[in-house]
Amino acid sequence: MATQSEAQVVIVGSGMNSLVCAALLAQRGKSVLVLERSDRLGGCIRTEELFPGYRHDVLSCWYPLFVGSPAYAALKPALRDAGLEFAQGEYATGLVLPDGVGLALKQDLEDSARRLDAWAPGDGAAVGAMARRLFGEDAALTFGLLGQNPYGAGMLKLLFGEWRRRGMDGLAAFAADSMESFRRWADRELRSDAARALIAPWVLHTGLGPDDACSALIGKLTFAAVVAGGMPVVKGGGSGVVDALAKVIEGHGGRLLTGARVERILTRGDGRRRRAVGVAAGGQTYRATEAVVCNVAPGQLYGQLLPDAPEPLRRRAAGYRHGRGGMQIHFALNAPPDWLTPELRQVPLVHLTESMEQVCASVTEANNGLLPARPTLAIGQPVAVDPTRAPPGGWILWVQMQELPVRVKGDAAGEIAAPADGRWNEALREAVADRVQARLERVMPGLARRIVGRRSYSPADLEGLNCNLVGGDPYSGVCSPDQFFWLRPFAGGHGARGHRTPLRNLFHIGAATHPGPGLGGGSGYLVAQHLAPRGGRSGT
Repeated sequence: MATQSEAQVVIVGSGMNSLVCAALLAQRGKSVLVLERSDRLGGCIRTEELFPGYRHDVLSCWYPLFVGSPAYAALKPALRDAGLEFAQGEYATGLVLPDGVGLALKQDLEDSARRLDAWAPGDGAAVGAMARRLFGEDAALTFGLLGQNPYGAGMLKLLFGEWRRRGMDGLAAFAADSMESFRRWADRELRSDAARALIAPWVLHTGLGPDDACSALIGKLTFAAVVAGGMPVVKGGGSGVVDALAKVIEGHGGRLLTGARVERILTRGDGRRRRAVGVAAGGQTYRATEAVVCNVAPGQLYGQLLPDAPEPLRRRAAGYRHGRGGMQIHFALNAPPDWLTPELRQVPLVHLTESMEQVCASVTEANNGLLPARPTLAIGQPVAVDPTRAPPGGWILWVQMQELPVRVKGDAAGEIAAPADGRWNEALREAVADRVQARLERVMPGLARRIVGRRSYSPADLEGLNCNLVGGDPYSGVCSPDQFFWLRPFAGGHGARGHRTPLRNLFHIGAATHPGPGLGGGSGYLVAQHLAPRGGRSGT
């Protein structure tokens, strides 16, 4: 029988992927132990009462990827019994221009196409055709690439089947389309600046910009998936999904420890016989009889936890590219905002930008170390779908920016002084928050009079909350072609590929691994399937 410091599987970190992996393994009879360095579980899922009566999701907020994932399908009955409840309205997303003119889209592809056609004639039909192809002709290949072990037999079967259906030329065409930039696709397929501005901000939600390779596929897929599936939130706050997963894990004998900072992975043997046998954390040894699963950034895995990894692999990990910084600004309001386009009050997530070109310009400014003059704003309104998060009549604005420099060299608008050392500090953070608030005021006049409180988190603050957000990158590494699909986190041999590491029973999960960022639980699900497949043998 396992002791308190022993389990069949030890999992490092407690983000979505870790908890999904642990819950599935525990359900399937494995003893699991989750170790979290912070004082709370959840990684990027963190709900706090920033102001009395207002429950804010400080980091992540929206769950379309999880609700549509195989992980949720497998865990749904148990999570429902554990009290998890999602809330969702009839609207999905929208766009507002700086003059206040906006477009609200419902969770309905056909209705959204009609609305877009009325706003930008011809582009609704183009977007509808794009969505039908994504969810029709290309669905099996696209979602198969994202949802399977990239090095497993299932991937070979998928590619062989698609080769027989499409031929080599068809596969090559799919690959070319997948590598295209969003700007190139949008300039060719869309007629209006308004339609390009509607979809372009969705590219930012994986750390890319509209001029980057692969951004067309990511932007189209993310936008279409949101319009088709909506933007659900966890009723009462995102921490509810953490609590429910924890109940499932503990209900099946699993254990979760906070305040347990893992310093090193313990190994035994040499060469191909070398195995992970546990971890060291805070002077305590935790033994793993079957496997160790790490939800950490590549630099942390190979630079700290496994410092004697092959030198070429350590260099690869050190060169793994994290993206731009993110920023969160949370507003508690005493009443809903007065949008100049009133229908936008009902929309869970609205983007504010001038144009696709402005999104591109802001990305370039941030990449060059400058604060964007006109940042793209993702304006979340969780109370629009979950009124329990605020006092009666109250409102919450969850504002995210994804175009900020990690080190600040200057301000594109020439208004905010950069610190001499380039590091984010409180004064810089609040100056940027003031710029954002002024930008919001243009589309929802009178906002300042309704503010009960404002709390901002700079890129440095985000990294302080979660060490996997290196430099404040909310996606744990940019999804560029060399760090995406089966190349994530990197390709370099020495036994590391996909979720594999040089040790055959040490696995790597999290946003830095396939299938990438988001709250879908994909990597945790895939590794759980490997360690404890339904109706099969585990393969550690």
